[in-house]
Formats: sequence, structure tokens, C-alpha cells
Amino acid sequence: QEKLVESGGGLVQPGGSLRLSCTASGFTLVNYDIVWFRQVPGQGREGVSCLSTRDGRTFYGDSVKGRFTISRDDAKDNTKTTVYLQMNALKPEDTAVYYCAATRGHYFLPSKMDANLVDYWGQGTQVTVSS
Repeated sequence: QEKLVESGGGLVQPGGSLRLSCTASGFTLVNYDIVWFRQVPGQGREGVSCLSTRDGRTFYGDSVKGRFTISRDDAKDNTKTTVYLQMNALKPEDTAVYYCAATRGHYFLPSKMDANLVDYWGQGTQVTVSS
């Protein structure tokens, strides 16, 4: 079964850090780019950051630029790729459910920040920033 598996959410104080992880199961990411979205109740999913698995290019939304970093790590045998979202200097307004997503093809990254283009979704992980 093809799916994305996330981990790493939790409760953190303002100014703190968290790292989210996303791993593909049942398929490889060679033909997909990875996008992190987030969603708060009553609103649509907001694109946060994306990474091209072809050449490593990255893109960030304005609300997280300079605080979040997206990266990848490939297993030594190339059987698995994990994509991370390192979140620093967290603010209460970063509180949301964060979703990892895979979109087919490699093209202009800003256009990937569209939930309608997603082929696979992770299950979501809650991030709460509160004192």
C-alpha cells in the first residue's frame, strides 16, 4: 500500500523547536516532490514548504521563511528517503495539523503549494505552540 508516514509533532513553548519527519512507504519519491502543508480548524490547507527530490531545490511560504528548513536524507541502500521539516522559533500562530504530501513531477516549486495537486497525503501530525 502506498502511503506517507509522518512523525514528530507535539507541544512546544513559543520560541522552541520541533522536527517533523515524512517517509514514503510502498513507493519511491524519485518521481515526486514533497510539500508540507498545515491546517487549522475552519481553514484550508496552507502550503508551508516544498522540496524537489530531483535537484534539492526548496521553497518556503512567507510565514515560515527564515524559521523552517526542509531537507532530505536517503538511506545508504537508496531504498528509503525521509524528508524533514525543522521548525525553529515557533510561534503560537504555527499551531496546526501538519501534513506531508507528495506531488508528481518536478516543476516550478511555488506552484506546488496547492493542495489540489497532491497525489499522496500523510496522516497529519498535531503541532501546538503554547506556553
